[in-house]
Amino acid sequence: MRLLRSTDLALRVLMRLAVTGENPQVTPTTRAVAAAMEVPYTHAAKVVAELQHMGLLETRRGRGGGLALTGAGRAASVGAVVRAFEGEGDVADCEGGAAPCPLSSACRLRGALRRAQEAFCRSLDPLTLADLVTEPTGPLLLGIPVRA
Repeated sequence: MRLLRSTDLALRVLMRLAVTGENPQVTPTTRAVAAAMEVPYTHAAKVVAELQHMGLLETRRGRGGGLALTGAGRAASVGAVVRAFEGEGDVADCEGGAAPCPLSSACRLRGALRRAQEAFCRSLDPLTLADLVTEPTGPLLLGIPVRA
């Protein structure tokens, strides 16, 4: 299974904020996070907006503003974040393209792939951001320069 770019970025943003959250003086901006993660600002802004909508992070404008994890963000299940960004769609695009798959009415693969996708997310459910940023990941994340 391959994650969408937005899912990958959401997890990386949350992980970065989880380690900087230990220092309240460091509140990176969306632009700074985008630069540190080497992604377009517009892409990072969409992901940050969705994470804010989900209640996982808060944004503050103006002097001293930036991004910070909420309590819900610190306790968030990685599986729940992946589900939210990946959506309810099927792994295989059985109805897309010029001609839909002729097996779509009796295909067993589609259901098997859906079950595998859910098993993948279920395996991530017990993980929290805190689990992801323990040694050696946390110190490595702190080494990525992000300027407020």
